[in-house]
Amino acid sequence: MNRRKAISRILLAGAGITLASGGYKWYEINKTPDINFLTANSDLVASLAETIIPSTDTPGTREAEVHSFIIKMIKDCTDRKSQNNFITGLKDIQAHCVIKYGKPYQSCSAQQQETALKYFEKKGRPYAGIIGKAQTRYLGKSFFTTLKEYTVEGFCTSREGATKALVYDYVPGNYRGCIPLKPGQKAWATN
Repeated sequence: MNRRKAISRILLAGAGITLASGGYKWYEINKTPDINFLTANSDLVASLAETIIPSTDTPGTREAEVHSFIIKMIKDCTDRKSQNNFITGLKDIQAHCVIKYGKPYQSCSAQQQETALKYFEKKGRPYAGIIGKAQTRYLGKSFFTTLKEYTVEGFCTSREGATKALVYDYVPGNYRGCIPLKPGQKAWATN
């Protein structure tokens, strides 16, 4: 066999595999999202959010019902690519916990849940710089990025989060740009 023919066939096969995998990835992030799976797994979303902001001396995300906020935001306010990434991430984290720990995410211990979430945080971290911006723009936000953003936003804007976890001033006064905090004081919800 001719060396040039062999090299060209290898390059052609490599290009074909690359195009096929890229086409599959494009299909996966642009297909119609499975919203029914999202609403059916609201307890999984609640457990994930509770792992990020757990109940301590202040209420956690379960008391604030942040999972309803997350599902509403995913359904109504998130682009299709990020929706698909989030739903795929839910399936992946459930499969990861079943394979690694032999039980679903909700049944895992707090340490196992935290370990699984750290794994997906590391896996979903975008590249730095312009490559990361392009990745987010063309492939959508990762599962963990979307989960963390909506968990924090939902908790801090909920009644329980704003009034019991943060300092909330019902009738704010005049604007003061820099207010020093006393040691142990909670952050301000408004001001």
